[in-house]
Amino acid sequence: MDNSDAKYLKRKVKAGSLDVHPTEKALVVNYELEATILGELGDPMLGERKECQKIIRLKSLNSQTDITALAKEVINKCKLIHPSKIPEVEQLLYYLQKRKDHHGKSPQQQQSCSTSDETESNSNRSQSASLHRYSPITTEDPGKLQSLANINDVEDYIELLYEDLPSKVKGSDLLLQLARNPDNLEELSLNETLLGAISRVLREEWRSSIELSTNIIYLFFCFSTFSSFHSLVSRYKVGSLVMDILDYELNRHAQMNEELKRIKRSSSGASIEMLEKAEKKFSTLVHKQNQVFRVSVYLLLNLSEDSKTEEKMKKKRIIPMLVILLERDNEELLILVTSFLKKLSIYRENKDEMSEFGVVEKSAVIFHNDELFQNHDLIGALLRLLFNLSFDYELRNKMIRAGLLQRIVSLLSDTRHKHTACCLLYHLSFDDKVKSMFTYTDCIPIVMKMILEADFSTEELEIMALAINLAANKRNAQLICEGQGLRVLFQKAFQHQDNLIIKMIRNISQHDGITKNLFIEFVGDIADAVGRATSEEFVVECLGILGNLTIPDLDYERILTEYDLVPWMKKKLDSAIKNDAPFMDDDDLILEIIVFIGTCASDASAAYYLSETEDLIHSVIELLKVKQEDDEMVLQVVYIFYQLCTHEKTRSFIISQTEAVAYLIDLMHDKNAEIQRVCDATLDIISDIDENWADKVKKEKFRFHNAQWLEIIQIQEVEEENDSRHNPLFPENGKNGGHTHHDHVDEDDEFEALIVRDTLELDSSDLFLSSGSSEEIQRLNATSSSRPTSSYQRTSTSVGHY
Repeated sequence: MDNSDAKYLKRKVKAGSLDVHPTEKALVVNYELEATILGELGDPMLGERKECQKIIRLKSLNSQTDITALAKEVINKCKLIHPSKIPEVEQLLYYLQKRKDHHGKSPQQQQSCSTSDETESNSNRSQSASLHRYSPITTEDPGKLQSLANINDVEDYIELLYEDLPSKVKGSDLLLQLARNPDNLEELSLNETLLGAISRVLREEWRSSIELSTNIIYLFFCFSTFSSFHSLVSRYKVGSLVMDILDYELNRHAQMNEELKRIKRSSSGASIEMLEKAEKKFSTLVHKQNQVFRVSVYLLLNLSEDSKTEEKMKKKRIIPMLVILLERDNEELLILVTSFLKKLSIYRENKDEMSEFGVVEKSAVIFHNDELFQNHDLIGALLRLLFNLSFDYELRNKMIRAGLLQRIVSLLSDTRHKHTACCLLYHLSFDDKVKSMFTYTDCIPIVMKMILEADFSTEELEIMALAINLAANKRNAQLICEGQGLRVLFQKAFQHQDNLIIKMIRNISQHDGITKNLFIEFVGDIADAVGRATSEEFVVECLGILGNLTIPDLDYERILTEYDLVPWMKKKLDSAIKNDAPFMDDDDLILEIIVFIGTCASDASAAYYLSETEDLIHSVIELLKVKQEDDEMVLQVVYIFYQLCTHEKTRSFIISQTEAVAYLIDLMHDKNAEIQRVCDATLDIISDIDENWADKVKKEKFRFHNAQWLEIIQIQEVEEENDSRHNPLFPENGKNGGHTHHDHVDEDDEFEALIVRDTLELDSSDLFLSSGSSEEIQRLNATSSSRPTSSYQRTSTSVGHY
């Protein structure tokens, strides 16, 4: 084609499966290339598809390589591999890392393999197919594969399946050799006679020989490694049959185990010989079962890629079988079982079923087995399973009760498991009781080392999230601050304006005692950062720290004046008032400003300075009008009023120069109990020094507690008035000596009369108890309160959190 026509050539690449190279340390990426020639108008004229492979050689891969980092590097450099395939790439790399070069062959054997096409095809390739990610079967007998299978003799191998049991085992073994070479699978899949014969033998003879079952299941497993052959495996109902075999073998193992225990309990002399014989038989069974279990679980794991097939497995109780298999000590089998459970654990019902059968307790046994704990692939798979389970509160408690905390903490120092272990510990640290248990581990020193050694650009969110949670515990905070811990954290936080480290420091600042006193030397830096920092989130955390520093000896007035914080705070408050919106983006900043003002107001000199400077308190009151729907904001503003009322110099300012007392009266009966409590405490202080306000508070309390009775009195008066106006026996307007009805009663006079009644030592609650239970009062209770509504009244009916 001419170069001028090149612009009409369209190429499309579709990514395919991944595999390992049979002889080299390399990954093989399969993909499909589609080329289409377009006409002048863009319509396709000629197209062609081609299956291609890309080989990614990993020359630097060795036993010390960080698999996780290498997997990310491979995906970054090869656009044919989607980032979602990181776990699969890691598994393939793990296999390559563990696999011996050319399967342990000598250089001479390697050379002969490279010069003989048939040998390479039938030996090395057959070894490589389906052996990655832990081969279901390890060829332990070198002489077993001396007679190499030939694809041209398939018919002869099929005939062996119709003879006696040893011949069937031999035939299945030869067919398995062919199936382990991926190049043969396509041809074998087209041989209906072969597939029908091996599926029939498995269905009819699986109880006769565990070796025969293992070979045939392994043969179907080779097909299952490729998604395109899953329909073939399902057509012969192999998955259902394999689950029946699993169930049978598990029951068989349980029965033999019970028999062995029964023999051990016997004390007769003859039982010793029986015991040795039974133990040998049991050991042989376990070894053979491990083989069939490994290949069966792997087959089912591959087939479970289809969600409908996975659901069928669940209905056939695959989860209890897998959990029971966690009791085995075969490492390769445990890795497969754990990987399968991890895949299933993303669904809640599966997670609940795993919990029912003790998945955490059985996993803990593996963690506490020193030999199994050295298998990093197994521990990595278990960590990922436990992480999926740790979203459940009950399962987190089971992990703690099983003693897993210390073991998981020890994995933080291992680069292969650091990320998953940290995520799991973060979940465990949600619970306050567990936070205190971290004190007795090495977690805090390890986490502090990671934080201080990490660059700002490489800081790991999971490590910081764990540290922030741990800092919420008082004893943990003390450990963090030991030595120069707090100073180094401050240096790192201020150097980079690190929002996460400053958040961690804020959690530390909330604890009373010696930890809080350590902050005194950093107060200046924190206050300076409030006005200078460019990150609003950083400023919020700095204000939060200052708000937490309730230290008697701290000179708050100096902090406010030296760093000019009052004008800055007033500017922020006025901006929030001007927006006049109940909820805004900067609510967190405004709330922290209010909390900080409340902390400063606890000091007499600082409180006086706040009341005399730039009408800051008036801005706070105006903010209350805007934010009356925000319970937390209202509570903190009321707390400021309380603190100002505790000082003699500012008490008169609050009473005489602000509207704060009127708001306190309106909020006295707020539905939020905490707001009520603070309001009552503040009004008690005001009532003690001001008789006028004391009288108004008393009337308001009386009106609130007797609202129902007052409603009845008013209704009765209205009814009597209406009767007198419409009754002809009574002249209108009091003429002819009739009784004059007063339409208007002064409210204060009415309350004076009621209060006189109160002074006669009558309990108002007893006085109106009977009327409060009547149907009429229940009806009136649904109406609005008779308490007059003022412009300061808070209309919120929601209860907030504090």
